[in-house]
Amino acid sequence: MSVYQPPEGQHGDETSGRSCLLQGIRLPLYYFSKAEKDSGCSLEKIEPQSTFLDRLLKEWDDRKVRGLFHHDVNACETKILSGDYGFILHLIEGRDLKKRPTEFSIDRVLQPFDGKKFNFTKIAQEEMLFRFEESENDKSGFSENDPTAASESPNVIAINVSPIGYGHVLLIPRILDCLPQRLDEQSFLLAVYMAREAKTPYLRVAYNSLGAFATINHLHFQALYLAGVLPVEKAPSQRIMTLVSGVEIFQLSHYPVRGLVFGGGSNLEDLSFAVSRACIFLQDNDIPYNVLISDAGKQIFLLLQCCAEKRTHGEVNQEFLEMQINPAAWELGGYMVVKRSKDYQETSEETLWRFLDGEASVSAERFNEIKECILSTLSDKIAERNMGREDDHKC
Repeated sequence: MSVYQPPEGQHGDETSGRSCLLQGIRLPLYYFSKAEKDSGCSLEKIEPQSTFLDRLLKEWDDRKVRGLFHHDVNACETKILSGDYGFILHLIEGRDLKKRPTEFSIDRVLQPFDGKKFNFTKIAQEEMLFRFEESENDKSGFSENDPTAASESPNVIAINVSPIGYGHVLLIPRILDCLPQRLDEQSFLLAVYMAREAKTPYLRVAYNSLGAFATINHLHFQALYLAGVLPVEKAPSQRIMTLVSGVEIFQLSHYPVRGLVFGGGSNLEDLSFAVSRACIFLQDNDIPYNVLISDAGKQIFLLLQCCAEKRTHGEVNQEFLEMQINPAAWELGGYMVVKRSKDYQETSEETLWRFLDGEASVSAERFNEIKECILSTLSDKIAERNMGREDDHKC
């Protein structure tokens, strides 16, 4: 993911990354307010872009001009396939050869951070765009010259040097704390706020667990700007539960990847809490998953897959092995990156449906088992949270 390559024998560790990554630079700060009102944008009603998104794309364009990316996404072919859902094909020939290889086992969702392997404390300074922090005064905006304290571990937005589309960036929570790819309530809420601050449904934020095609074991999210509706956003769904917090949970009813859709609630914090607790249950039980935060944070997809596990056991059809599609969150959502011109020319929606349904997604039986466990866990966790709030109010 980074253009930086440490000299042979100098891989560094957590402490060396903390001391040098932000040394000598003034990284701009974007500060957001938790209390900011809903932007009101949706997939049907498009509002003007935000200061946050304008700046993010401007900085991304600047890094493109500087030649920091491995390829020019604007020069890569893209098309929408005919069919009910309009799956998107994006051709990046040879991306698998340029992309940093996975440096950990793919059969366990939770693994300890290893400072000797590549992590985001090793990225070049010019890859970082700005910091992303909560405001102290309920205002939002940019500060150009706010210094980073030596003891601070900021949330950093950086480019993905192997982008799969326009504006492809990383959100790295508390970058210097060297957290493994393990989702928690605080970091997930940060990602939801990032989606909200864009004030458009076209910037989605994604998370891939280990075992679900995350390639770096250092806590991070991805974001991508795509003007249009993703196939998973078109999929019908059926409501299966409404939590006491008002958060509604739906099940995708006619889509090749099985998953849940979360929405509603009185605020983004309630919605984020429900999804993060579901994700924590999954990772604690070694179940790979992908998340797609959509519609400026108001709709969140939790998708369950087993493709990496099937590959490990040699259970993937040879046809799809040769296509070399790694079904992370973007691919499960219907934005498919292919590496061969042959696949770009010949792949149909029917082919992708067979791949996602038969090779990537968990079975219907397995999904139903996991779903019931998630719903039970959420009912308990929401009840515990509400009891805690009542106790705080009494105090």
